[in-house]
Amino acid sequence: MILELIAAASLGAWVYLFTARGSFWQISAPPKPSPLAATKSVCVIIPARNEEAVIGAAVASLLEQSHAGPLHVLVVDDHSSDRTAAVAAQNGVTIIQANRLPAGWSGKLWAISEGLRYARSLAPDYLLFTDADIVHAPGNIAELVARAESEKLDLVSLMVKLRCRSLAETLLIPAFAFFFFMLYPPAWVIRRDRRTAAAAGGCILIRPGALDRIGGIASIRNEIIDDCALARAVKRTGGAIWLGVTRDTVSIRDYATFAEIRAMISRTAFAQLHHSALLLAGTILGMAIIYLAPALLPLTHYPLAAIWGLAAWILMMVAYVPVLRFYDRSVAWAPLLPLVALFYMSFTIDSALSYWTGRGGLWKERVQDAR
Repeated sequence: MILELIAAASLGAWVYLFTARGSFWQISAPPKPSPLAATKSVCVIIPARNEEAVIGAAVASLLEQSHAGPLHVLVVDDHSSDRTAAVAAQNGVTIIQANRLPAGWSGKLWAISEGLRYARSLAPDYLLFTDADIVHAPGNIAELVARAESEKLDLVSLMVKLRCRSLAETLLIPAFAFFFFMLYPPAWVIRRDRRTAAAAGGCILIRPGALDRIGGIASIRNEIIDDCALARAVKRTGGAIWLGVTRDTVSIRDYATFAEIRAMISRTAFAQLHHSALLLAGTILGMAIIYLAPALLPLTHYPLAAIWGLAAWILMMVAYVPVLRFYDRSVAWAPLLPLVALFYMSFTIDSALSYWTGRGGLWKERVQDAR
């Protein structure tokens, strides 16, 4: 009876996810908006700390944009110990040296704040927050602005295509996008009558007026998951937001090992759960029922539980196929999603332990989210 109840819960969860969760699993790049005849000015702010290996390509891609309006690129050097500023300066962009990080601010948001002080003097129509590892397609900014203008949006964000070459990336990165959109279905994010709000920090276009309405970037200064916090604040104050994916704008950051991906996930996973032990326990239990049970139940000697578990596993695999195709991976990886979920469960537990023991998450030689 217990196994049958678990099987029923697992299958019921996948029926819901498959049919009633905003079709989150149908991951595909949206149609490109029509280009604008009118020109709008954009100021790009790139917070950068120890990004010597990637900053040059990122900046070069921004300087090659087809956007017809004024475009200004600011790189905020956040106390790098390498040649980040020198490499960026070779491309002729404006370099800003961030002041000392104040208490109560995350490093990235402080760097953005430092860039905003300069950007305000330019009075741009739009601000673009992007990361130092993002290589933008030539038409990306023009398309972001066209979408914002044509749909009267205050914030437009794209989840860029992450690098997916090593074994660790192939196994874990497509699932990162899959889990993200499961939490924040884009169809729900876009709807103005729903509270669901999210953005992807690598590419966020925002109107300065929308930023002012939320009280500026200082209003979210201590947020670790800053992109989603920004989107929530904009939507909560009446702003219209949009979230999508792109194949053409990409991250060139390598995650060659499982440990590197673990560090990336662990630094924010427990913050996503509001540092709650109860939510942690519920998340682990839920993931076990949704992801692990379908792969284990067919091994039991209880026919009904085995059939329902297998049905849940089939739905899981079908739902996972679009993201694998988006990342140009074989559908043969789909049956391994339970194993992938097990990795993510361990990363989440590691994140909680790091928080409780005061170690926090280490990112760019800074400790984040420590008790």
